[in-house]
Amino acid sequence: MKRKSLGFYLRIYRKILAQDLKSKMSYRADFIISTIGMIFTNISGFIGFWIIFRNFPSINGWSYHEMLFLYGFSLVALTPVQCFFDNNWSLRQYVYSGDFIKYCFRPINLFIYFQSEVFDIKGLGQFAFGTGTLIYSWIKLDLAFTPLILLKLIVFLITASLIMIALQNAAAATCFWTHNSFYVLDLAFRFKDYARYPITIFSPVFRFIFSFVIPIAFIAYYPSLVILRPDEVPVLSWLSPLIGTAFFFASYKFWMYAATRYSGTGS
Repeated sequence: MKRKSLGFYLRIYRKILAQDLKSKMSYRADFIISTIGMIFTNISGFIGFWIIFRNFPSINGWSYHEMLFLYGFSLVALTPVQCFFDNNWSLRQYVYSGDFIKYCFRPINLFIYFQSEVFDIKGLGQFAFGTGTLIYSWIKLDLAFTPLILLKLIVFLITASLIMIALQNAAAATCFWTHNSFYVLDLAFRFKDYARYPITIFSPVFRFIFSFVIPIAFIAYYPSLVILRPDEVPVLSWLSPLIGTAFFFASYKFWMYAATRYSGTGS
């Protein structure tokens, strides 16, 4: 089969996305309630930091506004997995019921076709809140802002998001071997809660795990240091775009390999 171009997949994705958004906007009350719920969930994290720093001026050298910067950075970095890869949560249901077989007969990339069917629009509420938190902490910290810094911010946010996407892809793909991958997927998703904290507050064992085994430190901590503390950027921060890209590519290959194990029986 002739390999399709990137432009072809972008056109296909745009058309599928448009249909999904039309169906979602027909239930506007559900959209509004879900978006408000997402915003209030993120506000609770904001309030949590505020309560902690009411009693402690800093945590292991990290100030209130620096922690807010990490929190806002993580929310923005996690938006793509929320918006574009939410269908991973339904993968186990398609596999178990046997309905996944319909994706196998299309002459297009299986992964792109499956993921493009769902766009979680309420993730935009998370993006808005995260951006607001990032701007607020940026101003309070009096950080420099130039076109080059903006470019760095965009690049590192995009590549940071690839880590969580990769974790979710790999966790969801386990459903091709297990009857219920929900617990694996839920566990992987819960790791995002640790991404909002600097790894320096954890013990050496967890620092190693969060850097080299389950690299959630690359969702916010390492990439944000390029902007937050430009005079003390570790090597791992500069390597985060490469690590994020490699981790995502590995998860994509794993997802595609797992899909070849699908028998089509729904059992």
